[in-house]
Amino acid sequence: MKLKGLRWWIIGLIFLATVINYIDRSALSIMWGNENLEGSISNSLGMDKNDYGLILNIFMVAYALGQLFSGKIFDKVGTRIGYVLSIGIWSLSTLLHATVRGFYSLAFFRTTLGLSEAGNWPGAVKSNAEWFPIKERAIAQGLFNAGASIGSVIAPLLIATLFVAYGWEITFVIVGAMGLLWIIPWLLINKSGPKKHPWITSTEQEFILAGQSEADQNATEETKGKSLKQILSYKESWSIVVSRFFLEPIWWLFVGWMPIYLFDVYGFNVKEVGMFAWVPYVGAALGSIIGGYVSGAIISKTGSIDKGRKTTILIGGILMVAGLVATVLFGDTAEKFVGIVFVVLFGFQFAIGNVQTLPSDLFSGKSVGSLAGLGGMIGVFSVIIMNFLVPIVVDNFSYTPIFIAIAIFVPLGVGAIYFFAKNIKSVE
Repeated sequence: MKLKGLRWWIIGLIFLATVINYIDRSALSIMWGNENLEGSISNSLGMDKNDYGLILNIFMVAYALGQLFSGKIFDKVGTRIGYVLSIGIWSLSTLLHATVRGFYSLAFFRTTLGLSEAGNWPGAVKSNAEWFPIKERAIAQGLFNAGASIGSVIAPLLIATLFVAYGWEITFVIVGAMGLLWIIPWLLINKSGPKKHPWITSTEQEFILAGQSEADQNATEETKGKSLKQILSYKESWSIVVSRFFLEPIWWLFVGWMPIYLFDVYGFNVKEVGMFAWVPYVGAALGSIIGGYVSGAIISKTGSIDKGRKTTILIGGILMVAGLVATVLFGDTAEKFVGIVFVVLFGFQFAIGNVQTLPSDLFSGKSVGSLAGLGGMIGVFSVIIMNFLVPIVVDNFSYTPIFIAIAIFVPLGVGAIYFFAKNIKSVE
């Protein structure tokens, strides 16, 4: 049996896993509410905004460590088994949120959720390096990242509907079960890599392998990956680490705090959050796909990976800065605010898919997941700092200083790509 376009089936399943990933992680913030909102998690467990900020950071610390360790795990066991471990553990963790009765039990399951959900990112970068030629990797990464955006579009509507119908405990059970079901088609379709997969056509196999770097082509299962010390000895690796440190807080500010912002600033309830919070993620989904397409088109036209990646990242950075400044100047109504965030997240995803593709541009084989995981971990550390500061800044001032701070971060993140990676190409 041969299956045409097998690489698109593989990225399609990873896209679906990412949708589930974001539904699972978003459920807590959407159903959190506040201590006065009857039936919400905050009301049921007797917790407030400070507890939420602490729980969010517990998740982020686990997520940061998970990025590093899962990158190494995926490099060791491969993407097929790596994904089974990752999504299996995070789905069980989500399902077991239904059993929490206080701060410590909630913190425990947010920890296991963060550790396991992190694997989705280095796993996807590694899978894309295996299954796609260089010129298609940004669009593949864009499709994968669109899963995060689509998950964030679906989550408010789905979670709010389930919450109203069944309450928060049953909602966690339902969304947790989705990931466990995903494992079945993944094991059936992803039997091995493109070099040995029994279902791949000879035409597609030749197209994939011919479009990869010489280092990718020569990599085998026995090829040993570089240590993190060796990876960081290349100046180009620092472009990923530093860039993700400055850019990641932009995405996570809205993923983690936008529902709380809508509760606080506009007095929304859970149903109203469900009606509004999905809108910006439509922009993010479009940015993911269009950013990948634009980058691939530039590379095909010019033959330059460097020009394709840097041009797309720069355009995304300009859109982010413009949108973040506009949140301060013009975001005085809920409608205006979500419209402006639409532009911010479009710009973020337009750029970040290309940033996340850089490990596979620079390295091959068992070094890709390690660098992708390290970059993700460093990015999350800056998010942790932000999550500690948000409740303090908001209680004493407002959300405005937070928006200004992350607007300043954007040129630093984009500039790191230009400074550390003078010419984006394989360093091996």
